[in-house]
Amino acid sequence: MTLNPGLCSVTLRSRSIDEVVAIAADAGLAGIEWGGDVHVPEAAAAARAKAACAEAQLRIFSLGSYYRAGTFGEFEPVLDVASALGAPRVRIWAGSVEPHEADAGTWDAVVEDTRRIAALAAGRGVDLAFEFHNRSLTATVDGTLELLDRVDRPNVGTYWQPAVGVSDTEALDALRSLLGRLMGIHCFSWWPHGERLPLDARSALWEGVLETARGSERDLDVMLEFVADDLPENLLRDAATLRGWLG
Repeated sequence: MTLNPGLCSVTLRSRSIDEVVAIAADAGLAGIEWGGDVHVPEAAAAARAKAACAEAQLRIFSLGSYYRAGTFGEFEPVLDVASALGAPRVRIWAGSVEPHEADAGTWDAVVEDTRRIAALAAGRGVDLAFEFHNRSLTATVDGTLELLDRVDRPNVGTYWQPAVGVSDTEALDALRSLLGRLMGIHCFSWWPHGERLPLDARSALWEGVLETARGSERDLDVMLEFVADDLPENLLRDAATLRGWLG
């Protein structure tokens, strides 16, 4: 299997498509997850991002959408953007409440809607990956596994990122539990809460993450996100760190 170093375009939210591509290429990264809220909100912008990536020999990793399963909204427009972008995967969100706050109706709605959009995505050859994040049913490992078990669709999996404030041991345990369902990793160093640090400030965590991820049966994209002060030079530094670990 291969671990592919990449970038979430929202890391450079204030930069244009061409600037994001140029910085990612300078950083020696392999591909980009494009944010659907700022860089590729519609198909025309997605087509521009696809062309710019092709010229720079960067892959399209995914479309980072903000669709929340359980809302039963229009999903075809999201897939239209993904198609124009050439994205093999769309990131989605699992509702808007955490597992312990969700009643049976909330769970049922998220499951039903995810199955609905998974069928639409499968028709276009696209996978769906839940964001592993607070304020959603995928805020915890148990919630994520329960949701994936109930949805039970081959093109639906999850991302992973270290939960804010948890120890390295807890974070790695979570990753191991999700490894068989994993479709990608969002990569950043926050500690002890939302303070953004250089990636190598948590080297023990991230070297453990990469070692664990190599046990996956599929290739995985490891996407840099949330660099200190949103500065390109800090992205370049963290990209060099990540590429060094990947060898």
